[in-house]
Amino acid sequence: MRPSLFVVGLPLVFGGCASTLPPDVVASSAAVEEPSARPVTYRSPVSGYVTRQPVDPKPWRRQNDLQSPQKGDAS
Repeated sequence: MRPSLFVVGLPLVFGGCASTLPPDVVASSAAVEEPSARPVTYRSPVSGYVTRQPVDPKPWRRQNDLQSPQKGDAS
């Protein structure tokens, strides 16, 4: 038989034969209590929509001058 069968199979067999569950798996009393749910309110999916109209492009030379350094130094 392959050794991987023992590595995978034996823990599954022994885990299935366990008589009690570890304390981390057993539900705690806090989880049994009724959780309070937030009230559901309707919110339109288009509530934040802003209408935008197409505009003509601005002159590229002015845009470049605004973005470039003042003295023309690249660094």
